[in-house]
Amino acid sequence: MPVLPGAEPFRHDGGEIGVLLCHGFTGSPQSMRPWAEYLAERGLTVSLPLLPGHGTRWEDMQVTGWQDWYAEVDRALRELTARCSAVFVCGLSMGGALALRLAARHGDAVSGVVLVNPVNKVHGAAARVLPVVRHLVPTTKGLTGDIKKAGALETGYAKVPLHAAYSLAVFLRTLDRELPQVTQPLLLLHSTEDHVVAPADSARILARVSSVDATEVLLEDSYHVATLDNDAERIFAESLAFVERLAPGAGVSRSDREGTASVG
Repeated sequence: MPVLPGAEPFRHDGGEIGVLLCHGFTGSPQSMRPWAEYLAERGLTVSLPLLPGHGTRWEDMQVTGWQDWYAEVDRALRELTARCSAVFVCGLSMGGALALRLAARHGDAVSGVVLVNPVNKVHGAAARVLPVVRHLVPTTKGLTGDIKKAGALETGYAKVPLHAAYSLAVFLRTLDRELPQVTQPLLLLHSTEDHVVAPADSARILARVSSVDATEVLLEDSYHVATLDNDAERIFAESLAFVERLAPGAGVSRSDREGTASVG
C-alpha cells in the first residue's frame, strides 16, 4: 500500500549522538518531520520511523497492535545504539508512551527522554466500551489535526480503527505499571489546552517515573500536535538544549572530532 505523501520515514546520519523520534496514534512521521530536520541540521543522527499500519489507510492499522508499533521503535533504537555513543528517545502523544517503554526496558542504552503531550490512559466511557464496541463497529471519528496554528495540517487518518484503539488502551495499562522503571533524565512539554490528551496524563507520568532529573515545560500557544503548532520552535530548541546538556558536543560529527583532534 502506498505511503501518504509526507508520511514517509526519515533518517539522517550525523554525529555520535542519536535521537529517535516516535510519532503518535493514527498519525505519521509528518507530524515530527520539522523536529527531525531541525536536529539533523544541527549534526545529530536522527531516526524517525513509520509505525506499522500508519501512514497508508486506516484499514491497514486495524490489523496491527501495540506490539507491532513498539517492535518498530525498538528496532530503530537498536540500530541507533549500534552506531551512536548516546541515544535519546522522543515522542508525541502515543509516541511518548512508546518512548517511555523504551526507556523502561533499555535502561542505560537510553540517555534521556523528551515527551510532548504524552498519553497515559484512555479515559471515560471509551475505556469501558472499547472491549465490546470494537466488535460491532470498525471505527470512530479521527483524532488528528488538533492544531491551533492557522493553516497547519497533520497527515493522518480521519478515522480511528477501534481494534487498534483497544490495543492502545491495553498498552497504556501495561506501560503504567512500568513507569517506575524509567530513571533517565526527562523533559516533558505539554500544552495547556489539549483536545486529545487530558492534562492529568502528564501529571501522572511525572508522578510515576523515577527520574530525579525531570523538567516540565508548559506550552501555552499550542493544542495537541504541538510539534506542528505555534510552540514548535520552542520544543525543538528545548530538546536540543536538553541533549546538549547531557551529551556535550552532541552536534559535532565523528569526522569533525577526528579532524579537531589531529590539528597541531
